[in-house]
Amino acid sequence: MNDDTTGASPERHGDREEIARLLPAPAEWDLPHEQHLRHRDLLMHHIDHDIDHDQVARTRPTRRLLRPAVLAPATALALACAVTVGIALTGGDPAPAGTASHGAATDMQPAAALLDRISDATETRAGRTVRDDQFLYTRQKARGADLTSGKAVLGPLMDREVWAAQEPGPLRKLGLIREDGETLPINAELGDTEGTPAGINRPTYRWLSALPTDTDKLLTYLYSTTPQADGRERDQAVFEQIGSLLGGVMPPRTAAALYRAAAKIPGVTPAPRARDAIGRKGLGIARDDTRYGIRTEWVFDETDFSFLGSRSYLTKDAPYGKAGTLLSSVAELEHAVVDQAGRQPTEAQRTRTERQS
Repeated sequence: MNDDTTGASPERHGDREEIARLLPAPAEWDLPHEQHLRHRDLLMHHIDHDIDHDQVARTRPTRRLLRPAVLAPATALALACAVTVGIALTGGDPAPAGTASHGAATDMQPAAALLDRISDATETRAGRTVRDDQFLYTRQKARGADLTSGKAVLGPLMDREVWAAQEPGPLRKLGLIREDGETLPINAELGDTEGTPAGINRPTYRWLSALPTDTDKLLTYLYSTTPQADGRERDQAVFEQIGSLLGGVMPPRTAAALYRAAAKIPGVTPAPRARDAIGRKGLGIARDDTRYGIRTEWVFDETDFSFLGSRSYLTKDAPYGKAGTLLSSVAELEHAVVDQAGRQPTEAQRTRTERQS
């Protein structure tokens, strides 16, 4: 695996300055990046609580799986981002204990072929018109492990809705989140007086549309802007960064380019047993973080190749759980573009992915 901070060919380095001029600089949030933590940390760090600071501190998990890097955005609460919160299959068995990654030399070719099929299907879909004053709506089922006790304790499967603001910003109010009936605002990080601009940590539809669709240029941009964390595998960080952008309303050409970029990351493999948070089985793509023993999987519909969700689990024993322990899982159910945060989409606005398992 490649731990180089760029992970890109020399030709790609020449494009970096050009790409940087075209795209907003990413915001730097000192929050966990890992997909299986992103939903929980979204709540812990970005929600207005009507309680004092000491009470907030007592509610936050004191154990982290990996080093802090960056929180996945509210618009990408899927894989996400990550972003956090859960995993397990309703009525299904967890991943087999001791599951290990397959060799990259063996599996990269079929993984690339599958991602190419997904990319081709995605590119043919109709795009959306999304105004800066609108909100991207996402409805999910999610489940995650709580590490407060020092052990991974799986939480209940929860309903989640997110309304993500599309103004380029910088914004201090990023939208709303509703979890199991409770609605709370999503705020910029504490101390960020200027707010959070559109960027890799708050990807608006307009910002996503501006990303390069050339695969090599896009991969160069992702390797150069994905936040670096000490001891973190660079290839895994970029794979998870792509995963945090999946799901929701996205420009078709951008989504297609992201899949093709993921196919070029070393160690990406097929995952034939992948399932989402509600047990839907589909076409799976995965990558193992061998350093930390965590496998991240994406699940796609077998018929139309739409993104169904994601999950993460341990592939080797750790202080907080044994190999096979599920850490996070998300199922994408519905997406829409709405005019007001907190408003349910109309039937005409809905895009559903609610097929049965």
